[in-house]
Amino acid sequence: MRFDEFGFIPTLDEGLDTMGFVEATPIQEQTIPVILENKDLIACAQTGTGKTAAYLLPILHKNGKDQKERVDTIILVPTRELALQIDQQVMGLGYFTGTTSIAVYGGGDGMGYEQQKRAIREGANIIVATPGRLISHMSSGKFDFSHLKHLVLDEADTMLDMGFYDDIIRIISYLPEKRQTLLFSATMPTKIRGLAKKILSNPEEINIAISKPSEGIDQHAYLVYDEHKNALIQHILRDPKYNTAIVFASKKDIVKTLARDLNKSGLAVEGFHSDLNQSEREDIMSRFRAKKINVLIGTDVISRGIDIVGISLVVNYDVPPDPEDYVHRVGRTARAATTGTAITFINVKDQTKFALIEKLVEYEIKKVALPEGFAEGPAYEPRLKSNNKKKRKPFNKKGNFNKQKKASSPSS
Repeated sequence: MRFDEFGFIPTLDEGLDTMGFVEATPIQEQTIPVILENKDLIACAQTGTGKTAAYLLPILHKNGKDQKERVDTIILVPTRELALQIDQQVMGLGYFTGTTSIAVYGGGDGMGYEQQKRAIREGANIIVATPGRLISHMSSGKFDFSHLKHLVLDEADTMLDMGFYDDIIRIISYLPEKRQTLLFSATMPTKIRGLAKKILSNPEEINIAISKPSEGIDQHAYLVYDEHKNALIQHILRDPKYNTAIVFASKKDIVKTLARDLNKSGLAVEGFHSDLNQSEREDIMSRFRAKKINVLIGTDVISRGIDIVGISLVVNYDVPPDPEDYVHRVGRTARAATTGTAITFINVKDQTKFALIEKLVEYEIKKVALPEGFAEGPAYEPRLKSNNKKKRKPFNKKGNFNKQKKASSPSS
């Protein structure tokens, strides 16, 4: 479906045309009509499917038809990086509509706090905020939210994982009961359904199944012991064909140590973690986007918080703890019809996690031999627990999934 078929106001169509938006993605095609009808919505869609524009476009359309200097929409997000990214999309898509917005997040200086406070008080149309900082503003001053029409929870599962449930409920207590609430989540666990039941009214539900990694991604893995990982990552990053790379680690401490070790080896890298202040984080991300930094090392916050075209390599320094995080991580490369490479390091203890990833994507990811000069790594022998609690290898010697024997009685 083309964007010009939704019947948006001319100024919004002009913004879409300027930004080169022509064909809607599946999540956009299904959700935009629902939002235009002012229905509550719960949508399951992963990062990279176009979900931000799916809710921004109908909101910008409605705001542009009845524009006033007041807070019309609050968008809650888990991280400051995502808040800034969405605020930039509001400015781009809504440039000709006259819609105003402000990104509200913690970690900045006092001047930034006062700027945010003034923008909320003066009626910025769209507030894109992290829950903690918005609570801080709501608690410290009187703001008029009586005209609010839309509340959006983006990456709701991540916000709950980060412990924002109470903040979300508190924020909602400041808002009018009569509003449109839109909940977007990459996954739909029980706690998300519980939240949806509490804050949504007769919602429509749309589920876009998690997509597989793009066919443009060359995925492969190395079986490697932990003590050889640093030498291997240095070998890979020195390959001139990889001009921009993201290295993912699952813990902040690993990010810090790896960044220090790689810089000592002569590689110019930057670690991206929560101990950096806001100006440092923004400076690193700005230099990475401008290709002044070639290698960024970080946790899964980066996998959901940035959208940069032209990343040629993603390295999973360790196997992500959740199979869906693997899809998010490797999805940072091969964006916008480009190609890219995704490499994963698998040690002995991470083999079961990697087998679960292969089960999710429904194919075996190629295991390649370590480069010449490296000692042989561990054998690939993942073990998964079967229903009878016995451990069973999910793969046979040829690398294919073993067929499970049929149980004598149905299992749940």
